[in-house]
Amino acid sequence: MVQKLYVTYNDVHNLCQEVAPKILETFNPQLMIAIGGGGYVPARILRSFLKRPGSANIPIQAIGLSLYESLGDNVVEEPGTKVTRTQWLDLTALGSMKNLIGKRILIVDEVDDTRTTLEYAVKELQKDVEAARQALGEGEETQFAIFVLHNKDKPKKGTLPEDIISQGRYFAALTVGDEWICYPWEAGNIEEHDRNAAEAKAKNAAATQN
Repeated sequence: MVQKLYVTYNDVHNLCQEVAPKILETFNPQLMIAIGGGGYVPARILRSFLKRPGSANIPIQAIGLSLYESLGDNVVEEPGTKVTRTQWLDLTALGSMKNLIGKRILIVDEVDDTRTTLEYAVKELQKDVEAARQALGEGEETQFAIFVLHNKDKPKKGTLPEDIISQGRYFAALTVGDEWICYPWEAGNIEEHDRNAAEAKAKNAAATQN
């Protein structure tokens, strides 16, 4: 039986709030790119905690990537084998890719599972920005960082650039086991979802006391 971890909107809010000071102190992003659809809500919440007094809100761009595939009714999804690009950067808002040159960009997703999606996102964004930099003939290096709500403690199929890891630009709010994470924006019945979350937390608390 698949073990499920129920995450509430309050959980997401608190995880973003806990990690935001470290992100500000060590990276101070100028742009966020949310990977849809799981990165949208965390990115919006995180933006509130990353805003410095007197400064403008950090812009949020969205990209759509799909790795999971449905196995039918009442069956949880499983990781697929190929990343599908369903949406990319909005150049009408950015102006052009050259406006990303030399920026500090935070990529946001809900979970680092197999790492395949994150690997694809970083590589494709780096490639696009580098092409723009080469076309311009100059420009500082763009720095990328990653924020996820949950990192699954498991062997990864994908890899991330060494500098992101070694320079502390990988931020995971919580590391969990290899369990199926049920996020609130995926719930068909949010009240039932929250009840399941409360029951699981009560059960875990009771087990800890025994």
